Amino acid sequence: MTQPFELPHFYMPYPARLNPHLDEARAHSTEWAREMGMLEGSGVWEQADLDAHDYGLLCAYTHPDCDGAALSLITDWYVWVFFFDDHFLDMYKRTQDRAAGKAHLDRLPLFMPLDLATPVPEPRNPVEAGLKDLWARTVPSMSVDWRRRFSVATEHLLNESMWELSNINEGRIANPVEYIEMRRKVGGAPWSAGLVEYATAEVPAAVAGSRPLRVLMETFSDAVHLRNDLFSYQREVEEEGENSNGVLVLEKFFGGTTQEAADTVNDILTSRLHQFEHTALTEVPAVALERGLAPDEVAAVAAYAKGLQDWQSGGHEWHMRSSRYMNAGARSTSPWQIPKGPGTSAAGVGALLASAARERLRGYSHVPYQKVGPSLLPEFSMPFGLELSPHLDAARANLLTWCHQVGILQEGVWDEDKLAAYDLALCSAGLDPDATPEALDLSAQWLAFGTYGDDYYPLVYGHRRDLVAARVSTARLAACMPVEGAPTVVPANAMERSLADLWARTTSGMTTEQRHTFKAAVETMTESWVWELSNHVQNRVPDPVDYLEMRRSTFGSDLTLSLCRMGHGPAVPPEVYRSGPVRSLENAAVDYACLLNDVFSYQKEIEYEGEIHNAILVVQNFFGVDYPAALGVVHDLMTQRMQQFEHVIAHELPLLYEDFGLSPEGRAAMDAYVLDLQNWLAGILNWHRKVDRYKAEWLGSRTHGFLPGRAPAPPVHLVS
Repeated sequence: MTQPFELPHFYMPYPARLNPHLDEARAHSTEWAREMGMLEGSGVWEQADLDAHDYGLLCAYTHPDCDGAALSLITDWYVWVFFFDDHFLDMYKRTQDRAAGKAHLDRLPLFMPLDLATPVPEPRNPVEAGLKDLWARTVPSMSVDWRRRFSVATEHLLNESMWELSNINEGRIANPVEYIEMRRKVGGAPWSAGLVEYATAEVPAAVAGSRPLRVLMETFSDAVHLRNDLFSYQREVEEEGENSNGVLVLEKFFGGTTQEAADTVNDILTSRLHQFEHTALTEVPAVALERGLAPDEVAAVAAYAKGLQDWQSGGHEWHMRSSRYMNAGARSTSPWQIPKGPGTSAAGVGALLASAARERLRGYSHVPYQKVGPSLLPEFSMPFGLELSPHLDAARANLLTWCHQVGILQEGVWDEDKLAAYDLALCSAGLDPDATPEALDLSAQWLAFGTYGDDYYPLVYGHRRDLVAARVSTARLAACMPVEGAPTVVPANAMERSLADLWARTTSGMTTEQRHTFKAAVETMTESWVWELSNHVQNRVPDPVDYLEMRRSTFGSDLTLSLCRMGHGPAVPPEVYRSGPVRSLENAAVDYACLLNDVFSYQKEIEYEGEIHNAILVVQNFFGVDYPAALGVVHDLMTQRMQQFEHVIAHELPLLYEDFGLSPEGRAAMDAYVLDLQNWLAGILNWHRKVDRYKAEWLGSRTHGFLPGRAPAPPVHLVS
């Protein structure tokens, strides 16, 4: 069969190595698969299928340094996960039997108890038998923290198969952002990262949830999945009718050829590997120092990072050798590994290395403060009507008074003219048109705090390139939000005073658990400002995927969503909010709003502020296109995120209500939450259209940066 595209040159500078216990793992996994009922009589595999796929070779390449017993166990896990995938395809995807598929998935978590003393049911099929056996053999040597993380990754891998099945039933192809985040779950690479910990060293709990370790896992996952999409396109799309494939997703989104889509997938794959390396070399050492890791814990993180790196090179080698994939024309050795011996072309090697350098350096070559002219505004998709609170005028006056009280207008960053031009009360009036006067004031003041902080950090700390001071300030902001008791710092500036005041008024009626959740939402936003500063210090335009995901944090989306959820009480169980459809709904709404802001603020950020965190600039930098072309890509993505938002409401939420057996009160609360998000979207668009903050004439009339003659001294607590 003719291949649908030519496989690209893959960026893979690390040599693949083979574990010497390969034969032992092959023999053990074959016997184990037969014992679990996965071979003869299963209706899914025969011995020839298992031999041809050669999962022993996969694991020997991806875990080159572990001992024979560990390699055999890991290989059994991979046999199980691939059998699960093929079994689910035959039993539920091809038959499109969603009810039976869900019933099958619902039982599997029962075989993964955190406490091994918990009884488990008797297995009914090879998937259950394999999971029961593997869990009992694996978890005794791992901590409860690892067990929890690995069980969650396993459940995501299993449960998001329903997302794929639903898309197949509807003939629906995901948009690029949705695909990347859902592929992480259903593709299983976060699960694979858990097994890397088993094979190398367990990540210390103190840093397991930090951004650097999360980014290591996510970049690893994206690279694994995008590589697999390139090799498996022919089998999945042309033979099996799958529509969950990155090449197909980009083919549809950009409207180009399959070859062009494949080349773009490879560009994103390369960018994710560069992001992995950047994070491992810059952010991981910093977080280890910040969290005070002991030497053995630092060594464990390093071993884990190297294990993820080994998986990349080993997984690539296996894809080129396995009969499961399209690999004709793939190179048996990476072109990034310098050839040896007579006849080697120095010019060819130099060209490859120069190409790699160009790809890596393009993110550092942006020239700031370029004149770009007024922001171009396309026709925005907005299917929801606007409502405004009748308390708007009072909220404007109260916000001005509050900003004076906490000192926001006295530090040289904002004045009354800026506050009026930003009209944050107008934003709140559209976001929550039914709010009480007190709730509207609180909402506008939270917006003022977040917007002021977003302006303050680059001016005060970016101006001095002072990351240390920014981190100290961020830690002090966290101390202004006590979960129990009084604040541990005395507020020393406007940001601290405003946050302490907002925290006390917002959380007075919250439980301890709710305060923890809300504090984490605020910290996600404040810590993202340090990430932006770090990129500014390096003059680094972010990787596209990292940018979109961090944009949610810099935009304060977790904070916004927490405020939206507050009014809906206990009728909606927490697990519903954590479910895939609700997270998909929220992320689609937030991404639309973030990209909308980037479209309106392009001139303000690029021309007047020297900003690099703008989706249009990120697209320009990544694809090498001009402003109008990049705007077209961003606008198309916005439109598809809005379409996804509507799709989740129409198709996924009704199924979710049924799956969770949600009560009439719970359904009403969720419907009200959806209405809040719709108001939020309409209100944000209206605010951007009406305020002076982004208009060319207002931008041209202002002195940008600190107010004239009022640049603030370093905060008192930072003066030595």
